Amino acid sequence: MKRGFYLIMAAQFFSSLADNALFIAAIALIQQLDGPDWMTPMIKWSFALAYVLLAAFVGAFADSFPKGRVMFATNSVKIIGCLMMFAHASLGLADEHQVYTVCAAYALVGIGAAAYSPAKYGIITELLPPEQLVKGNSWIEGLTVVSIILGVVLGGALISPKVSAWLLSIDLGGLGPELETPAEAAIVVIALVYLVAAVFNLLIPSTGVDYPQQQRNPIKLLATFGCFVATLWRDKLGQISLAVTTLFWGAGATLQLIVIEWGRVQLGLPLNKASILMGVASVGTILGATLAGKVPLHHALAVLPMGVLMGLVVMLMPLAYEPWFVYTLLIAIGGLGGFFVVPMNALLQHRGHVLLSAGHSIAVQNFNEQLNILLMVAAYSLMLGMEIPINTIIIIFGTLVACLMVLIMIWNRHNHRTHPDLDLVIGSRAHGTALHRD
Repeated sequence: MKRGFYLIMAAQFFSSLADNALFIAAIALIQQLDGPDWMTPMIKWSFALAYVLLAAFVGAFADSFPKGRVMFATNSVKIIGCLMMFAHASLGLADEHQVYTVCAAYALVGIGAAAYSPAKYGIITELLPPEQLVKGNSWIEGLTVVSIILGVVLGGALISPKVSAWLLSIDLGGLGPELETPAEAAIVVIALVYLVAAVFNLLIPSTGVDYPQQQRNPIKLLATFGCFVATLWRDKLGQISLAVTTLFWGAGATLQLIVIEWGRVQLGLPLNKASILMGVASVGTILGATLAGKVPLHHALAVLPMGVLMGLVVMLMPLAYEPWFVYTLLIAIGGLGGFFVVPMNALLQHRGHVLLSAGHSIAVQNFNEQLNILLMVAAYSLMLGMEIPINTIIIIFGTLVACLMVLIMIWNRHNHRTHPDLDLVIGSRAHGTALHRD
């Protein structure tokens, strides 16, 4: 792997670390302000909304400048959102209105993340040949999952009684803001993590890949983006990998919220300890992603049954009370998810790079994935608002994932029956046109 790839990994690690720690801190703020239960998933919803609204524009933005500089600029937007969240109490609003301010600030972080993602993944396709994309994605996804683990652990630790008490006792002598609550102290520390990511962003070298002049007319960008979405969905390989990654990330975002609520209700854990359960599941994802790195790109579609199995294993969560069972189950869920999504992600990136461009293909991918996150998180929030028991929600969730994966497998078999030479296309740069239905 080239030196630039390791700098990308470092920048991604610290930026993702801060994103996930900030998510826990934002939930702590919502709880501190006595926000309703359904408001917690709305934090995730506001973050995902930025991906959907900006999808038509961020690909062109990422392809207009060196991607390391794009990552630096968008990481700076995250820092601004983080500091806005810290300033929620300075506006003199009632607590119920401050809750919405926290959501708005986290939405700004989502705007930074939405523009960051096409640059982050697009630069990988610029640096690595197709035969190294699965390995490269395995590294990136594995490190991202490590950052998720450490991020939720960091967020949980920062709001824990001992650590927060120590942070609040620090006297900055007028050099910094006066910290009053554990969530505020956590947010200031998280802002410093974003600054570390910014340093690595600046060190990323230019890949030397130049794209044609990008369209700047918003109407034309929307029309062009619609064509890009249609291109990937019509492609025989793109449609399957896009369907799988769309389902996985929507399910993964919802599962994060489910695990926190499940830990609180079934296991009696406070937020700082329930957040660790998310990290436990992510340990399994690392193992699965590591094993998936050995799967050749042309065998990527063979991992689809793991998605069905993941949905079935999720439905065992209501039976878990003992710590060994809880941890084993969460590791298994994460491992299955990591094993089947990494090859699908690599396949989708390859087809997107061949058919579109690095930045635009990732923007299309993010649009579909985040749109599904909006739908699934909104459905979860609605079920919480209807006071449906969390274990019932888990059964509904696991059934939905398993059934949808079965349908995707049937879809994939149909594609192979109608196009027997489909697997020969995978990994080839020569096929620059979509594989449409006859």
